[in-house]
Amino acid sequence: MNYSIQIEPNIVNLDPKKWNACAHDKLADKLDSLNPFISFEFLSALERSGSANASTGWAGAHLILEDTEHNMLAACPAYLKNNSMGEYVFDHAWADACARAGGEYYPKLQISVPFTPATAPKLLSRDDDLLIDTRRAIISAIPALCDKIGASSAHATFLTELDRALFLEAGFLERNDKQYHWFNENYASFEDFLAALSSRKRKLIRRERRDAVANDIVIECLTGSDLKHEHMEAFYAFYMDTGARKWGRPYLTHSFFFMILESMADKILLIMAKRNGKYIAGAINFIGGDVLYGRNWGCLENHPFLHFEVCYYQAIDFAIRNRLKRVEAGAQGEHKLARGYRPVTTYSAHYIADPSFRQAVSNYLDEKRRYIAELQNDLAEHLPFRRDERFESE
Repeated sequence: MNYSIQIEPNIVNLDPKKWNACAHDKLADKLDSLNPFISFEFLSALERSGSANASTGWAGAHLILEDTEHNMLAACPAYLKNNSMGEYVFDHAWADACARAGGEYYPKLQISVPFTPATAPKLLSRDDDLLIDTRRAIISAIPALCDKIGASSAHATFLTELDRALFLEAGFLERNDKQYHWFNENYASFEDFLAALSSRKRKLIRRERRDAVANDIVIECLTGSDLKHEHMEAFYAFYMDTGARKWGRPYLTHSFFFMILESMADKILLIMAKRNGKYIAGAINFIGGDVLYGRNWGCLENHPFLHFEVCYYQAIDFAIRNRLKRVEAGAQGEHKLARGYRPVTTYSAHYIADPSFRQAVSNYLDEKRRYIAELQNDLAEHLPFRRDERFESE
């Protein structure tokens, strides 16, 4: 196969149909299988809104595999980074260690979706027959590309099983972390899900759901044409309040939310809480082919258990009603375990150019994988399901 790899700094310069043709999951069993986060609409909104650009540390460096006639065969969302913000796979300690040893960690090549800790394909291929070959071609070019652009390393985060296998095949280092996902075991209703839990956990969740709306709070689930400008404006206020308290400067700009409202409203689920005619809290989710991805939450009023209701229980209810296979509730949070979310392992792959530094990182990752495996086993012992219906940790 004759091909070349180009680095495109601005995804908006690419053809949306060609990008999405590559991004469509050829291995999925549903027709609507374009992961929302790797869609042209989502990624271009990040760039056009000023959320992800050189000034925020996310300079576009998308990898495009072309044939001799400049047809896009495959693609890879990538960024040249001068910091480690907004990645959710933390490597600040690596950067510090590299600096102490007299090296320069930045810039680095980040293969990911900015500000999005959700598993998604990162190696995108147009042709079913060449699906593996084109992905391998992109991976094999990464070391030379890092050298060309002066990057110390390359980091592919939140990988699918297929992408993980291909990166490891090419000699990349593996990092394991954990998240909590809810899995739909063909439940007919939320009550059917509760029936799978131990009696104590059922009572806990029922009480939390009741108390969450005790102060005359009404919950609305909005998607598609029901999602209006006023809803997104209210949610943005929640997002800004939470973001300012958690990390000082929220990553996503005001215009980002309205760009995705315009271009992908049918992929957005906004769960909003209203009291006395005013929206007081909300969570934004994205709908994949068979997955609901929980992303951001915020509130202007604090009410007991409202966070659990809006972020977790309503997401489960929506997934059951729409026959989605799972809910990914984002990063961190062992409190999700008691509410039916199971621990799962997430995967990243890392290329380090300097041999000595690579060995040091490799040693660390060996220990990290053992730690995560042991932790997953321990967490599996605390699943809230009835003993006769307990699931193994993935």
